[in-house]
Amino acid sequence: MFKFHDPGKLVDDELELVLVQRYPGDEIRGYVPAYRFNMTPAGKRGEIGNIELRIGNTDYVVLYVGHIGYRVHPPYRGHHYAARSCKLLLPLAREHGLKTIWITCNPDNYASRRTCELVGAVFEEIVDLPPDTDMYREGERRKCRYRLDVA
Repeated sequence: MFKFHDPGKLVDDELELVLVQRYPGDEIRGYVPAYRFNMTPAGKRGEIGNIELRIGNTDYVVLYVGHIGYRVHPPYRGHHYAARSCKLLLPLAREHGLKTIWITCNPDNYASRRTCELVGAVFEEIVDLPPDTDMYREGERRKCRYRLDVA
């Protein structure tokens, strides 16, 4: 049975990840348990963006949605908050036994591709999304897959 861990304080010089939700997952829909954090200025109020860590190695996670998903609000882009947030999540991912983390993004999202590189992830391939996925139904067609070995 899956057990959530206490992520502890996830902070660097000016960025803090604040846990806002734990998703238990939904086996029927193929969703794995996940943590959702708000990116905030360290010690202050305000949301810079959010990031999710998904725990599990289903085909859906590994091939299409990734273990980590992030969004930085437009006024805060350009400060590498997503890359820094990914790095802050690595100890928690290791605690859950993840040895490889997959991060995906749209092929034309150059900022997200750069984020993957800054974290140390390696580009593997571009895959076509299956028509039965939510992302496909929302108009997305392909995903870049980046591998980050953390063990």
